[in-house]
Amino acid sequence: MVAAVTLGATLAFGTPAVAVGTAPQEPQAAQAPAASWAAGTRAYLVIAAPGDTSAVRAAVTANGGSVYASYDAIGVVVAHSASAGFASAMRGVSGVQQVGATRTSDVPADAYNPALPANPAQSPTTLTESLTRWDMTQIKADQAWAVSTGSATVKVGVLDTGVDDQHQDIAPNFNAADSVSCAYGKPDTRVGAWRDIDTHGTHVAGTIAAAKNGKGVVGVAPGVKISAVRIAEPGSGLFFAENTICGLMWAGDHGFKVTNNSYYTDPWQFNCPDNADQAAIIEGVKRAQEYAERHGSLQVAAAGNSNLDLANKTVDTQSPNDSTPVTRTITNACLDIPTELPGVVTVAAMGKGNVKASYSNYGNGVIDIAAPGGDGTSGVYSTLPGGKYGNKNGTSMASPHVAGVAALMASADPAATPADLRSRLGVQAGDVACPSDSRCTGTATKNGFFGEGQTDALKAVAGSTPPPGSYFETTTDVAVADNATVESPLTVSGLSGNAPATLKVGVDIKHTYRGDLVVSLVAPDGTVYLLEDFANNDGTDNVAKTYTVNASAEAANGTWKLRVRDIATQDTGRIDAWNLTF
Repeated sequence: MVAAVTLGATLAFGTPAVAVGTAPQEPQAAQAPAASWAAGTRAYLVIAAPGDTSAVRAAVTANGGSVYASYDAIGVVVAHSASAGFASAMRGVSGVQQVGATRTSDVPADAYNPALPANPAQSPTTLTESLTRWDMTQIKADQAWAVSTGSATVKVGVLDTGVDDQHQDIAPNFNAADSVSCAYGKPDTRVGAWRDIDTHGTHVAGTIAAAKNGKGVVGVAPGVKISAVRIAEPGSGLFFAENTICGLMWAGDHGFKVTNNSYYTDPWQFNCPDNADQAAIIEGVKRAQEYAERHGSLQVAAAGNSNLDLANKTVDTQSPNDSTPVTRTITNACLDIPTELPGVVTVAAMGKGNVKASYSNYGNGVIDIAAPGGDGTSGVYSTLPGGKYGNKNGTSMASPHVAGVAALMASADPAATPADLRSRLGVQAGDVACPSDSRCTGTATKNGFFGEGQTDALKAVAGSTPPPGSYFETTTDVAVADNATVESPLTVSGLSGNAPATLKVGVDIKHTYRGDLVVSLVAPDGTVYLLEDFANNDGTDNVAKTYTVNASAEAANGTWKLRVRDIATQDTGRIDAWNLTF
């Protein structure tokens, strides 16, 4: 989780990076001109029944506020007002269910004319990527890559401080079309608005999907796509509720299979339902998470770095973090959001080995799963802005390992629902029993320190051990035109003997109405193996399948080709990626 402090301070949710140089349903926005900002302007969530919020929006204006954004699909309006009586007045409006201030500080003037983040100069690396980093071997990601690196059709949203999209290890997998800034609570789609205002989001993105390109580092799922959703605000570096809502709505509308959420929703470390403002924050973010999940997105979130028992909450000394924190008594009804919301996968951190990271929050019945987050000198090494690399420790670093494993699962089974992925993460995790520590309660298969165990990338893609041999992939697009035959080449080298009788051919073709297609594998000697001749009446879009071919008569080394023949008019597409596993 990102620290709830200014960006110049030490991150509580990830130790400072050690730089290693060259080693759909859009909100109805009503953005006021910059001149309308005034000191004392605060942000509010005004919550009504999902649907048309026009009457509520009119009431906002009538009661001394302005509508900054609205999300009718979940009945949430983001309002600004400098009136001290705004919340009270709106709570008396017919149809309004809840109203809550999202901060105890003023909305920055930047909200009305946001500055673009800096575009850092890039430092090319001379570092050769290591396939045996401790965190990756601990979850068997290095073995999983021999089976699958993930599909480019799977989009993972990084809801964070932003991402350096031009980093040499991120650029190959970056999805600019679905990246955005949600700082202040509504989408800013300008080019570069998604860039990192710190280093945290870029580090998280690299852990998920740094490219397997021979440079720097490799992510858990180096074949999937990364979309940056910046929800941190410049200056404070805080993640307010309206920003989180915007990010989750964006995730649902833009087809993210997984999102990573390494933060808590500021300014309250825990939001308590007996407080009107915090109750509205809980409800608004909860509705946005449910919307994202209904639209196919699984949320993975960091458990936090305060070494607290989330199953036995008693006190909060860190909130509100946008003004002056106070010590307050809390109960288990008070939630760390989004990580404690229903449906969200809550991730605890492990150090090197099967041990709880010293800082990681815990709690029987709260923690779902664990992953490497680093501890002490054994940090998680990943990407930093400007082409750099460095170490960080935190549950912020554990969560993206699980998000990457979930992305591998989604790649293996494109039809998997968020509920399917959530269940499989637990089933396929490796059991880690409680140590001799009275704080850890539960069983070897599920306990307060590790949940259902440590995430396992190998089981995510294979269920057991990888097939013998090596994995080869090309992600170079090849256009498929009407009534045409095209081929995508893939060179295999470094193997001995013939291909196996169970050669795996992974195919990812984007094409409307796939009944037009005939798909074949062409061996280096020209032998053609028919993979599938789709029925002419098959109106399904796209091909995302793995075929098994008896290629034992073929030499393994050489240039293999995926041949795609389009036999009709009107529908076209492309070979997006394909792979061979020997």
